[in-house]
Amino acid sequence: MAVFCYRCGTGLPASARFCSNCGTVLPVTQPGSGRPMIRPRVGRQIAGVCLALARHNGWDVGVVRILAVLGLVLTSGLIGVAYVAAWIGIPEEPAGAPGEYPPGI
Repeated sequence: MAVFCYRCGTGLPASARFCSNCGTVLPVTQPGSGRPMIRPRVGRQIAGVCLALARHNGWDVGVVRILAVLGLVLTSGLIGVAYVAAWIGIPEEPAGAPGEYPPGI
């Protein structure tokens, strides 16, 4: 992946922290997990939204579930609307061996 200075546009190596042309500090970008967020079929309680969020971000699923319940109570149901939207928006794991990713490979 090519890295360019956002100030002067100079092409830089991927490991660069400063621009060699103008000296601007380059922002550090966190690499993504490379996997799309999916709702697993095994281990979910209601729809798998909390489990999908926890697996995608590397968090503990128990903490995510507790925060979801607290958010539901404290926001008077706003988190419930977000949960239903995530239930609709996050695709379900394809049928196959549970936990296998990507399926069929």
